[in-house]
Amino acid sequence: QVQLVESGGGLVHPGGSLLLSCSASGIGDDLYRIGWFRQAPGKEREEVSCTSRADGNAWYDASVRGRFSMTRDETKKTVHLQMNNLKGADTATYYCARRRMAWGGCHPSLYDNWGQGTRVTVSS
Repeated sequence: QVQLVESGGGLVHPGGSLLLSCSASGIGDDLYRIGWFRQAPGKEREEVSCTSRADGNAWYDASVRGRFSMTRDETKKTVHLQMNNLKGADTATYYCARRRMAWGGCHPSLYDNWGQGTRVTVSS
């Protein structure tokens, strides 16, 4: 079965960077179905980045656009989320998940096979 494991979270100062990784097993040539999400304490889970279109370009939430970048390593079955210029508002637990359909949107309700999450804290 599909298993996703996130790593790379931690404590970082505002303006700093982190590289999150989502290692996938039990997955075929459909790494593009994996997206990144986050959930801050007391808030609903929200989408951060996913690949929703056949052109393969990544979509980013407006709050992270220009600061975050999602890449895929097909040989290692890993999806990375490079996070730069981090802000306090980025503090959350970050999850990766796989979309049930090959193509579609980025809303969390469209995804399953969630990982356990990795905690990111941005604080001075």
